[in-house]
Amino acid sequence: MFMFFFLVVALAVVVAAVTLAVLGGGGRGPLPHVAPDLSGDHSLAPDRPVGREDVDALRFPLVLRGYRMADVDDALGRLGAELDERDSRIADLEAALAGARAGRGAGPDRGTEEEQR
Repeated sequence: MFMFFFLVVALAVVVAAVTLAVLGGGGRGPLPHVAPDLSGDHSLAPDRPVGREDVDALRFPLVLRGYRMADVDDALGRLGAELDERDSRIADLEAALAGARAGRGAGPDRGTEEEQR
């Protein structure tokens, strides 16, 4: 019985010591703030469209609880804006192509059989 009581007290002392060290007991203050890892270029190039290789090379700096939300939000916002721009450009080109096909009428190259119906 004495051994069990001793182990419970020793466990409580260890838990208390770790808690005090983490929360800043002993006059040293809490654990020091660590600056985020900013090594390497983890952002997307602002001066050109984003390509597949840019997305494959994209790495975010790690912080205590994962990734910095601002970095991830910036990258996702940029990718979303570029996808919207590309979708708009594709829609414009498809509309221009449809207009050109309609303007040609019965020319020699009228597209596939499904487009002629």
